[in-house]
Amino acid sequence: MQALYHAYGHATGGRTGEGATDDGKVAVQFSTPKELGGDGGPGTNPEQLFSVGYSACFLGALKVVAGKEKVKLPPETKVAAKIGIGPRDDGKGFGITAALTITSPGVDKVVLEDLVQKAHIVCPYSNAIHKTVDVQLTVA
Repeated sequence: MQALYHAYGHATGGRTGEGATDDGKVAVQFSTPKELGGDGGPGTNPEQLFSVGYSACFLGALKVVAGKEKVKLPPETKVAAKIGIGPRDDGKGFGITAALTITSPGVDKVVLEDLVQKAHIVCPYSNAIHKTVDVQLTVA
C-alpha cells in the first residue's frame, strides 16, 4: 500500500501525560480513568480518542459506500463508538472491544444495514483491527 497521507503525533507521560500532533492541530492532556486505577482527572484517554477517530472514519466510509450505491444520507447520520479496555482472556495484557451504533434518519433500515456491512469492509480503522477485535455493528 502506498500511503496518500501521514499523520504525525507524539505523547509523553503515558496515560497521565500529554499528546499532540506535530502540526499543532491537536493537543490533549491525558488522565487515567478511575476504572483503570487512575484519578479520573479532567484529561482524555486513548480510548476516547479512538472512539472519536473510529466514528469519523467509519462515517466517511459509509458516505463513500452510500455514494456508490446512490443512497443519500442525511446530515444527521451519526456513528457512535463504544470502545472498551480490559484484560485479555489469555492473561497476557490488555485488549479492546468496539461497538458501533449507526443512525441515519429516513434511510430504510435494510438499506442502511447493507451499507454498514459494506462500510465495515472499506473503513481503514475496521481493516486495522479486523483480526484482533470483534466489532459489534448496530443499526438503530
